[in-house]
Amino acid sequence: MLGQFISDLMNYGFLQNALITSIIVGVTSGIIGSFITLKGMSLIGDAISHAVLPGVAISYMIGINFFSGAVVAGLLTALGINYLDQNSRIKSDSAIGIVFSAFFALGVILIQKAQSAIDLTSILFGNVLTVSDANRHITMFVGATVILVVVLFYKELLITTFDPTMAKAYGLPVKMINYGIMILLTLVSVASLQTVGVILVVSLLITPASTAYLLTSSLSKMIGLSALLGAVAAVIGLYFSFTYNLPSGAIIVLAASAMFVLAFLFSPKQGLVWQKIKYNHK
Repeated sequence: MLGQFISDLMNYGFLQNALITSIIVGVTSGIIGSFITLKGMSLIGDAISHAVLPGVAISYMIGINFFSGAVVAGLLTALGINYLDQNSRIKSDSAIGIVFSAFFALGVILIQKAQSAIDLTSILFGNVLTVSDANRHITMFVGATVILVVVLFYKELLITTFDPTMAKAYGLPVKMINYGIMILLTLVSVASLQTVGVILVVSLLITPASTAYLLTSSLSKMIGLSALLGAVAAVIGLYFSFTYNLPSGAIIVLAASAMFVLAFLFSPKQGLVWQKIKYNHK
């Protein structure tokens, strides 16, 4: 089976597109996922990934690439959540629930109106095998942007992630940095749509990062390991999706989840099994 997959990979352009896109999505999701996991922004990641749906629908209805509309919808969601959080008595988790559910509901209605042009299942659950050259180029651009921003502003991201109060004392624009993370999160979420779909994006953002968190206490190592785990999960997902005709998004998420379970059980310092062994030896 593996030999046949490699042979098909050499011969079919659509499969090469799928492989490149899968790896980039896995890497970028792992990188940005490290920050949103440590900053406790997982719910915002979930909200943005769902709330891009009306942007996707409108893009299809007016005949432009879905990326543009999805990014606008994602950014509006992030701004709406932040505005409600800062200008009302509503707590942040409630603001997230209100805004993303409204956007998602609007997206469902718009997609029903434009259903002849949209494969709803593909949007919700992903289909990496249908990635076009244009979408691959967009994903590569997003990947390069994420990596460049993290490399250039690593120290600022490090300080604001672990100690926002100290970052403010140093004069760092903490709010602007948080907005920057939200923008990157939106870009990665939209770039991941065709790979894992709206519903499963948050898992690819959170699971590899959480796995890496169990394996290391260094942010730089966590970012690298999370990116690697995301890429491995994406490649495994592509293989099983192509070979056995299974939904790519679901398989990618299951692969990432399996690696998390292994780390949860066998991580040298945090693993449940090793902790029990050490406890029994006391």
